[in-house]
Amino acid sequence: MSGHVSQTAAPSHSDHSASPWGGGTSPYKVSYGKMMMWFFLISDAFTFSGLLTAYGFMRHKYEDIWPTAGDVFTHFPFYDGHIELAYVALMTFILIASSVTMVLAVEAGHRMKKKSVQFWMVLTILGGAIFVGSQAWEWYHFIHGTEHGAYLLEDGVTVMRHKIDPQTHVLEEGTFLVPENREGSLTEFSGFKEVSGNEAAVMKSTATHIHGANLSHNEYGIPLFADFFFFITGFHGFHVFSGVCINFIIFLMVVEGKFEKTGHYEMVEKSGLYWHFVDLVWVFVFTFFYLL
Repeated sequence: MSGHVSQTAAPSHSDHSASPWGGGTSPYKVSYGKMMMWFFLISDAFTFSGLLTAYGFMRHKYEDIWPTAGDVFTHFPFYDGHIELAYVALMTFILIASSVTMVLAVEAGHRMKKKSVQFWMVLTILGGAIFVGSQAWEWYHFIHGTEHGAYLLEDGVTVMRHKIDPQTHVLEEGTFLVPENREGSLTEFSGFKEVSGNEAAVMKSTATHIHGANLSHNEYGIPLFADFFFFITGFHGFHVFSGVCINFIIFLMVVEGKFEKTGHYEMVEKSGLYWHFVDLVWVFVFTFFYLL
């Protein structure tokens, strides 16, 4: 009987089941695409955090003269009156609802239900498009301003025109009376006093009549408010618009049956991660910019 030594075969390098770190499989059970999407979203979250933090610092610094969002955003389509933040609240509801439809689209993808994925993605795209259009409408009214406008003094103070009594506070067109003490914060001379008796020596400040807001002046108050509004809401609006375009492209891929061939709807799920992030960021923007 010949000697025979039994040997246990060494595991093949192609067998990765022995260790998740052996290569070829993710130790976190997440695909490469999902992981890269999370990396992007985390870096984007830092950007929005920086913008909102800067906004908070400037608002605290100029707290006494910072406009109140409820006094600025009062317009509502097809309504002549003013309702504080009503349309912004409606926009927020539409965007959050689109996040719900995106969840349902991802869930339908897990069940490989092509028709359901199409249906929920159409609603998601529609909600995003309505939000972007609403934001453009809001920008238009913010830039256009009110019918009264405001006066921009030569030292940078903005005074709402409808808060001034033209019989007592205006000497002539575009000229205002300001207190003699011009030192200190802007609030010390943002109010005007009546001309009477021996007050002829009160200093004058020539003013420019302005309407609406842009990057150089703001009818509603300090120009920094307009700067942050345009940059923060514009940056977020660009994200929503990008998300609508991405969702539309993926919707066309669903219609063509591409994911039926690959056997999964992971692309819909990755797009959903981005869409949920955009919605979550808007919740913070809405809270810090409009409500607080």
